[in-house]
Amino acid sequence: MESLLTWIGDNQQMIYIVLLSIFLGVEVIGRVPSVLHTPLMSGANAIHGVVIIGAIIVMGEADPDNYSALLLGFFAVLLGTLNVVGGFVVTDRMLEMFKHKKKG
Repeated sequence: MESLLTWIGDNQQMIYIVLLSIFLGVEVIGRVPSVLHTPLMSGANAIHGVVIIGAIIVMGEADPDNYSALLLGFFAVLLGTLNVVGGFVVTDRMLEMFKHKKKG
């Protein structure tokens, strides 16, 4: 328990940034009309590549014995990749809806 409190004390600024990001994300997404939600989110998911690059840089700079940083970086790369691929899939599906159907 004491090590957890020490870790929280050492990473207090990072925890504040994560909490603020969560609050801001919920507020922004909650105010977008449902008509615009899918196009905006598919584009935002594609931009998520920045997270992947950041996670790779953090993993490259981390100490090889720092398993928590490496594990968090791995999950960031994994989830960022899923988000980017999902964004492209949703965008492709949306664009298919606007194509003209051939009369056969």
